Amino acid sequence: QEQLVESGGGLVQAGGSLRLSCAVSGRTVSDYSMAWFRQAPGREGEFVSAIKWRSGSTDYADSVKGRFTIFRDNAKNTVYLQMNSLKSEDTGAYYCAARRGPLLVYNQQGNYPYWGQGTQVTVSS
Repeated sequence: QEQLVESGGGLVQAGGSLRLSCAVSGRTVSDYSMAWFRQAPGREGEFVSAIKWRSGSTDYADSVKGRFTIFRDNAKNTVYLQMNSLKSEDTGAYYCAARRGPLLVYNQQGNYPYWGQGTQVTVSS
């Protein structure tokens, strides 16, 4: 059974940066399709970014393009989300998600069977 453990959330001022980590226990992280989703209070969950199985190519929501970067470290079996130029609207609980093997659609929550516990990001304006 895969386990995903997120860390790195916190309180930051607008314009600041945070780096989220998602440590994966199980197979090598490149054997998974992985993504970050977030949920703000009173709003539905939202796709943030994905990194694709094997190739490592990436995808981003329009709202975070140019500010966020997803990458992985196979040696540490960890996926990261580097978040720069943070805005108040980035506030929310951030969740790491994983699925073994490839996906055709990376931005749908229902495609991922494995989830972390979430880490809170709060951006003050």
